[in-house]
Order: sequence, then C-alpha cells, then structure tokens
Amino acid sequence: MDELLSVFCVEAREQLEAMEAGLMQLEQGDRDPETINAVFRAAHTIKGGSGVVEIRSVETFTHVLENVLDRLRNGEIEVSGDMISALLAGCDHIGALLTIVQEGGMEPDEELRQAGDAISDELRPFLGGKAPAAASKEVSANADGNVERDSHDSATSDCWHISIRFGESVLKNGMDPLAFLRYLLNLGEIAHMTTLTDALPETDAMDPECCYMGFEIGFRSHASKDAIEKVFDFCRDDCDLHILPPNSKVADFMHLIETLPEESMRLGEILVKSGALTQEELEASLRQQTDAKKVGADGTAPTRQLGDILVQQHNVQPELVEAAATKQKVVSEKKAAEASLIRVHADKLDQLIDLVGELVIAGASANLLAKKSGEGTLVEATSVLSRLVESIRDSALALRMVQIGETFNRFHRVARDVSKELGKDIELVINGAETELDKSVVEKIGDPLMHLVRNAMDHGIETAAVRAAAGKPVKGRVELNAFHDSGSIVIEVVDDGGGLNKDRIQAKAIEKGIIQPGETLTDQEVINLIFEAGFSTVEKVTNLSGRGVGMDVVRKNITALRGSVDVKTVLGEGSRFTIRLPLTLAIIDGFLTGVGKASYVIPLDMVVECIELANTSADRDYINLRGQVLPYVRLRELFEVPGSNPPRENVVVVQYAGQKAGIVVDQLLGEFQTVIKPLGTLFRNMRGIGGSTILGSGEVALILDVQALVSRSARSEEQASHGATGMRRLEAH
Repeated sequence: MDELLSVFCVEAREQLEAMEAGLMQLEQGDRDPETINAVFRAAHTIKGGSGVVEIRSVETFTHVLENVLDRLRNGEIEVSGDMISALLAGCDHIGALLTIVQEGGMEPDEELRQAGDAISDELRPFLGGKAPAAASKEVSANADGNVERDSHDSATSDCWHISIRFGESVLKNGMDPLAFLRYLLNLGEIAHMTTLTDALPETDAMDPECCYMGFEIGFRSHASKDAIEKVFDFCRDDCDLHILPPNSKVADFMHLIETLPEESMRLGEILVKSGALTQEELEASLRQQTDAKKVGADGTAPTRQLGDILVQQHNVQPELVEAAATKQKVVSEKKAAEASLIRVHADKLDQLIDLVGELVIAGASANLLAKKSGEGTLVEATSVLSRLVESIRDSALALRMVQIGETFNRFHRVARDVSKELGKDIELVINGAETELDKSVVEKIGDPLMHLVRNAMDHGIETAAVRAAAGKPVKGRVELNAFHDSGSIVIEVVDDGGGLNKDRIQAKAIEKGIIQPGETLTDQEVINLIFEAGFSTVEKVTNLSGRGVGMDVVRKNITALRGSVDVKTVLGEGSRFTIRLPLTLAIIDGFLTGVGKASYVIPLDMVVECIELANTSADRDYINLRGQVLPYVRLRELFEVPGSNPPRENVVVVQYAGQKAGIVVDQLLGEFQTVIKPLGTLFRNMRGIGGSTILGSGEVALILDVQALVSRSARSEEQASHGATGMRRLEAH
C-alpha cells in the first residue's frame, strides 16, 4: 500500500471514530445542530477523500450515509433508534472496506458487497423521496399578456427568486420567452410571477418583432441554482438573469460552505462549490471586476471587491459572501497551523526512544568517570550534560503520550451494542479521559478493558426486574475512570450490579478442580479465582461469556505490561476492577540501592522515605513506623545474596495501591535515570523482578517489581496484626 492510501486510511478511521461518537451522542438525546453537522462533515470528508484516492467502493457507500445525514441535518427526518443502528452498521462496513484497502485490495469480495447492500436497504426508508415535479402544470397567457400563477398557493417565503429581462432581439432570434417559462415548470412550480412592462416604448416606437418584457418569478423547486440557470441557456446572451435562493436555502448554502473540504480556495470558488453561485455568474462578475480595474488603472477609482459585485448584481445574498469569506479565513488559518505539524511513524518514535535510552546510559557513564577523576570542571560539565539528557528524555517520552480518552470513547459503542443484545438499560460514564499514557501501553490495554466492560454488563448488571425488586434504579451504571497515582496510571471499571458471590465462586472452583475441598482461602483469594484459566460461573454459554476465556487473558495481558489488576466487590452493590499500569515502558526515574555487590533499582515514584533499620528480632519481618505496622522484605534473603548482614541496614519505604511496605537494603545510592531493558525468557516469571537496566559502570542492575514485593509483605502484615502483645513488645523497644 502506497503512502497516499496509508494516510487516507488513517485519516478515514479518525473520521469514523468522530462519526460513531457523534451518532452515540444523538442516540443519547443530543440534538445540537453542531453535533449533527460534525457527523455529516465526517462522512463528507471520508467520501471526498475516497474519491481523491479513487476507492470507489468507499465513496459509493459513504454517499448513501451522507444522503441520510443530509436529510437529518435539514430537519427532513428525525433521529430514531433504527436509523442510528443502521448508520453505525454503515460505519462498521466502511471500516471493513478500509481494512480491505490496507491489506492491498481495492474492491470488496462478494460477501462484503452483499453486506453493504443490506445496510443500504436498511437506510433506504430514511432517504425518502422528492416531491414530484409539477411538469403537468401549464402556464397560459391572459389577455394582458401576463402569465397566470397557481392561485391556491401564494406563499413565496420558500421560493427561488428569478429576475429575468429578455433582450429586444429574443423574438428575432426565433425564441419565445413563454416557452422558457413553460420549460421551467419541469423543475418545480411557479408560486408567483409579476410581468414587467417598464421597458415598453411609446406605441409609435414599438416594434412588433422586438421583446420588451421582463418577469419577477417566485419559483418553488428542489432543483439546484445551476439547473435553474440551465433552463435559460439558449437565451443567456440575450437576457439579464439573476437568481436568488429562497430564505431556507440560504441556511443550507451556509452549511454547505462550512462543510466544504478544507482546501485553499478563492471566494468565488467557494460560492460555486456550495451551489450558491453558478460558474457563468462568477465569470460575468470577474469580467466586470477586470473591466473596472482597466478603467481605474490610473488610480482614480478604488478596485471593487468581487463580493461587492456579486451582491450588487443580485447573484448572492450578502450573508453568503460573508460566510464564504469566513470559510476562506478559517481554512487559511488552519493550513498555517497544520504547516507546523507533521505525522511521524510510530517505529521512528520507538527508535528515538531507544537512542535516548542509550544516551542516558552513556551520560551516566560519563558522570561516573568524571566523579572518579576528581576534576571539578569535568564534574560540572557532566552535571550540565545530565540535566540536558534528562530534558531530552522527558521531551522524547512526551511525544509518545496520548490521551486514554481515545481508547475509552470506543466503549460507548460497545455499551450500546451489548446492552441491546442483553436487553438491559445500561449507562456508560467516562471520567478522566484526558489522562495521558504511553502510546504503546494504550494500544495493549484495549483488549483487557474490552473484557472487563463486557463482563461488567453481562455478569455484573442485573436485569431491570431484579434491579427494581432490589430497590435499585432500573438503568444500570458502568464507569470507566482513569487517573494518575504514585507514578502509575490507574484505570477502574466500576459497576453498580449484584457484585461477586464468593460462595458461588468457591463452589465452582472446587467443581472445576481449581482448588481442593476444605482448602482455606481468604475472601480476596476466593475473588481472585475468577482470573484462573477456564473459570466461569455462567451456566449457559452465550456470545458474550461462559466459555471460561477472558479474565485470565486480562490478568496475563496486564501483567505483561508490568501492571496489576485488583478486585473489590460488595454483594448486591457492585464491583470495582482496578488496573494499575506504569506510565511508560521505556525510561523511568529510579532509586538505586545496593545489596552486597548487586545493585537494585526501585521506581522513584513509589518511594516514600528512607529510614535506618534498628535492631530487630531475626524471626520478625515488620517494624513500628510511627505507630503503624510496616512489613518489610530483606532483599538479601529474598534473592539469597551471599554474605552476612552489614552492621547498618536501611529500609526504603514504598507505597503501591495505598499499601506501604519496606525493602531492606545495604546501601542507598541515590536517584538514577533508568532505561528499562526486558528480562530474558529464563527470568520472565521471576517474582519480585520487573526488568533490568545498565549502570554507568556497564554493570547490570535489576529493577524491582514493587507490586509483587508489597503483596508479599501484605501477608506478613496480616500475620503481624493478629498479635497485639507482639505490638506492645515492639513499642517497648
């Protein structure tokens, strides 16, 4: 696929997302005209772009959607659930057509073509039909020579205004003015007409072969201005013709001007493309402007603006000229803004991050050598270098940060489709969509979130009858929340459903052989059984659940991102799934520690404080931290580092997900910019280690998995909390 098609597909999918978001807003009751216009503009942009790159399948199908949206925009049809469903299906079909293009094809297969035809059939009732043209009506001349109008309808507020004065030579050239008016009826009906006789000479000077007539016509029609003008093509050079649109059309033309492709165009081109001006009218006005410039070449007369000439000639209304000028200005400003923006392929960003990582390591090495040399000027120079490298690192990482709202917004569609399939009334609420996260993390979190949202709707939210019996609102509620906490991003999926039944989970786990009968588990351990492979409490397999595939995939994918997932539930009130992820997978600020000859890095955002470890009992793994029990883990014991404990040990107090724990180390070596390197397959499942990094000396340091260490320490805290006497003895020390 060439670069032009690639760019088109990327931009078209962005427009599809905008269409879906707008359609979801309309279904939820939003009737803001700007929302409808935004959806129409998105469809119009896709159609226009597909025409440019000659993807006819996308252009033809999108034209059907555009016609429906145009009628909706003009108030000819109302928003309905069936229409929104058909339009959303149309968005899906366009997405499938784009996939074909991205895979190297240009035309859909027969199955996809039939699917498109089926969607077009669903949309056909919303396309309606135009009012039949009044072709059968006849125009007759009375004794005074006036053309009679239809007497039963005199409303002219919604009519085209046609002002025509035939030239004297029309009759001599073999043309009948009344024939043109009769032909005009093929396009609509004449609601009002006045015959102009002001050009009639005195009786003695009148030539029977000359025409002195003119007409002011109120014409009701769905035809375009260009089509109406073509009626008078044969006498265009022998008449003075001006056509003004009806009042209702002015607003339509203004909408068309606003929705024109954002290309650099002159004012006249904008008016012609919107249909408010014909090409002949534009050319005539340009000739008049050119003639005026020649006359005023000596500088005595100012140059007349084209818009002023068009208004004076009664070709367009002043407000349309103003709208075209505004469009011209907006496009010009946007083009200027876009000139400072470029699209960068994700692979190039990844390469940049890798190079910045190597720069960080090289900077740390230079800083270490400078300190060893004892040269003050060299130390100062490397210190400046370190600050610059840190700034470059932050700027490079910022390039990869995107708002998670782009991922969240697609769940509006998921919520709509799932709730309809289940027959439940479910509201999806999104908070914190502006929260930023590394692009690589966002791309990989989509599937786990999809599982959690669908499960919340299927398993969590009860039916309307059950909710009503429990005194709950009939409409269920699912929340997607995102926020930053302690250097991590937290994503929550919350529902107000029935919660998780621990007894049922335990019984199902025994039945599946996941645990043994009589095995004692804490409440949290029972809840965590839902993440075991093959676990499901659903009795009946459906399209949404029951196959035992999903929650184990959620945990596996999140763990692969160095994250964690936690569940809190209250029976009858709902559940809260909390996902914690690192902000970035590439470079972090770390706190370097030492145990024996080995070095370990703790993510700096999780470090609360550092304290000296007082003498403690060898069989106790907790201390008193200002009246609170702080469990800790000794890295020397955990990783079986050889050698005896040093005379002085330190505790790094860390916090994760609201829980505090201590990590006992030998040395505190200070802050360190950490370039995260993945572990080899041999060490991938090692508990307590989340990655590795390279120090300035060239040695490898392990990055601690604080989540795993805190979880391990939490069990010690539970054991410690059982003995109050032990706590009193601890305070006595």
